[in-house]
Amino acid sequence: MLTSKQRAYLKALANTEEPIIQIGKDGISDGTISLVDEALTARELIKIRVLKSVEEEPKELAYVLVDRLPGTELIQVLGRVILLFRANDKKPQIILP
Repeated sequence: MLTSKQRAYLKALANTEEPIIQIGKDGISDGTISLVDEALTARELIKIRVLKSVEEEPKELAYVLVDRLPGTELIQVLGRVILLFRANDKKPQIILP
């Protein structure tokens, strides 16, 4: 569980980043889960864009992702952008305050 100070730090880091994954009208599939898993392992902090063609709310999709990816923290859902974090135990890239 992250503190509010750590969440604020991660939000500041992600401010200049662009979304690297898009969720389309098919929603969350097993392929999407594996793609997000690989991205979190490589980067630790990722942004995901939910396209307008998706019927589900971005917050619902974010909870599904967090539920299916153990150790993943939901940092923020802002509009149609989801911000996720998962610390890499072997090679941490982001040092939290």
